[in-house]
Amino acid sequence: MERLTAKKVRIVDIVNGKFVAGDQEKRIPSYLITPYGEKISRVNIIGTITEKFLSEDGSYLSFVLDDGTEAIRVKAFKEKASLANKFEIGDLVLIIGRIRNFNGENYVNLEIIRKVEDPNEEVHRKAEIVEILREKQKIAKELKELSEKLEFENVLNYAKQRYGIDEESLKYLLSFSVGKEDYKKKIVEILENLDEGEGVEIGKIFEVLDLPENQIEEIIEELWNEGIIFEPLPGKFKIIKK
Repeated sequence: MERLTAKKVRIVDIVNGKFVAGDQEKRIPSYLITPYGEKISRVNIIGTITEKFLSEDGSYLSFVLDDGTEAIRVKAFKEKASLANKFEIGDLVLIIGRIRNFNGENYVNLEIIRKVEDPNEEVHRKAEIVEILREKQKIAKELKELSEKLEFENVLNYAKQRYGIDEESLKYLLSFSVGKEDYKKKIVEILENLDEGEGVEIGKIFEVLDLPENQIEEIIEELWNEGIIFEPLPGKFKIIKK
């Protein structure tokens, strides 16, 4: 299988991305669709180690990496675990790895790790990502505005021809461009339509909304804190009638 380029991205865009499992038999790699519609499989990240765990036999190590935008779990196995164990909490490191997903959590499977000795390297990386993001945000804004005026098929044809964005990526880009307040309204509508008396299971909301599970959970928590919904049974939610 071809070795894919490791993309320089923000951790927040991995955490908020949509993971799509690959097919080993067909030699199709797993990938993640970022909120900007980009498909990535391998990443190159600079961040600080904030937590660390090593199994008793030393064959598995995980650590949490924070780049200032979000934090993500990085997992290492066998010889990679031994390599990663040389680094401590507080170290600024550069890692390269493949994006994986377990139980709805996006994480990075470690391939390469090294300590960042020169603080300017982190500064340069952030400046580089700002430039990349500026262009991606411009494209996302343009496609979002077009989607409000044109049929989806017309926007898709334009996105494919101009930016090489396919249907799956465009749908996610447009869904992510919708504001949090809009998704709050959608979740309230789902609860109103699907509640048969005991509330609606969170799994049903995951099925209906094309958003990462962690984002849906955040919005549900906000609705709960605002006194709009409550949890009559574990994992089930109802609207508070006023």
